Parts: sequence; C-alpha cells; structure tokens
Amino acid sequence: MIEHFFQCPYCWEQVSVLVDTSIPEQSYIEDCEVCCNPVRLNVSCQYDKIIVFEALNTEQ
Repeated sequence: MIEHFFQCPYCWEQVSVLVDTSIPEQSYIEDCEVCCNPVRLNVSCQYDKIIVFEALNTEQ
C-alpha cells in the first residue's frame, strides 16, 4: 500500500488515499475527505508503483 496525494476535482484541496499497488488496474469511487463529494479514481500500477493516477469529477 502506498499513500498517494491528489487534488480533489470539486474543492481543489489536497487529499490522500491508500493505493494497493499489487492490483494492476483499479477504478473506484471514494468520497473526498474534505468536501465529501464522490471522486472517481482510476489507477494503474506496475512493479508496485503507481503509473497512472486520475481523480475525476463523477459528473464527467
């Protein structure tokens, strides 16, 4: 597990999430810990590292 920081697409605050890098492709929704809006996270991992990380507004 790696802690990854990103900017919320709603409130623009810096928030963090734990990413399980043993799973190569992930897509899930997690609420922002600041504004509580749902954020879609798309993550690609390889060799226990995050290769792609997207935090998207769920309305997109």
